[in-house]
Amino acid sequence: MIVYESYITELGDVAIAACELGGEDISRGIVALRFYDEERPLQLGAGWQRGASELTDLAALQLREYIAGQRKSFDLPLAPQGTEFQRQVWDALLQIPFGETRSYSQQAQWLGKPRAIRAVARANGANPVAVVIPCHRVIGANGSLTGYAGGLPLKARLLTLEGANFVGQGELL
Repeated sequence: MIVYESYITELGDVAIAACELGGEDISRGIVALRFYDEERPLQLGAGWQRGASELTDLAALQLREYIAGQRKSFDLPLAPQGTEFQRQVWDALLQIPFGETRSYSQQAQWLGKPRAIRAVARANGANPVAVVIPCHRVIGANGSLTGYAGGLPLKARLLTLEGANFVGQGELL
């Protein structure tokens, strides 16, 4: 069973979903972390039930520590659902250090699929666990911000919080 709860953070409202027990089709871990607002309404997964859990509360705590500058990495079990390729892309995102960025091209090369830039970009866009799986650290080859499910202003705030450099830094904050 997947449970979710909404939390208020300095970056906005976030819903965190977790599978506490795991099973044959899904592992125990964080399934989703999604920012939402009036422009981006919360999208729930099929069968999710509202209710905080040990994992959702832990993820919220670690997210708040990250926002406060007290945490540079997350220590959470993850259980994002996606294709094998998507999971490979998301695993590659976890290798990008705090405060650094990569381009989609660099990410595709790291995966050994240098021509799969658009597929990598689509998989990044499908990342269900924002911030923890740091798709916000992937920017355009020219250093500019590119799409982000939480919106470019949120992406700019996350990168600025980490001290990362990108083009247009002051424009979106």
